Amino acid sequence: MIANYGYKDGSGEYYISIDTDKCISCEAGRACLTGCPKGMFETMVDDYDDEVVQIKQQFRRNLAYDCAECKPASNRPPLPCITACTPGAITHSW
Repeated sequence: MIANYGYKDGSGEYYISIDTDKCISCEAGRACLTGCPKGMFETMVDDYDDEVVQIKQQFRRNLAYDCAECKPASNRPPLPCITACTPGAITHSW
């Protein structure tokens, strides 16, 4: 399942998507939890009793601003959360 966290406003769509099927099979010990400099990720137990990662509630309505430090307008380096996610479960919509 793909879990989408974020929002859409007049300036665009800002979603971080997490493929929970890939997240379940993480062999990196949930490295995304420490890979994000803002600490936006947390673990949770889903409806199927699997431990997966989600975006903390307080960040879901401000992704464009909270992710801005890692997403400069030009010469963008690889995003820390995506680099840390070895199963490739994390994507950004913008």
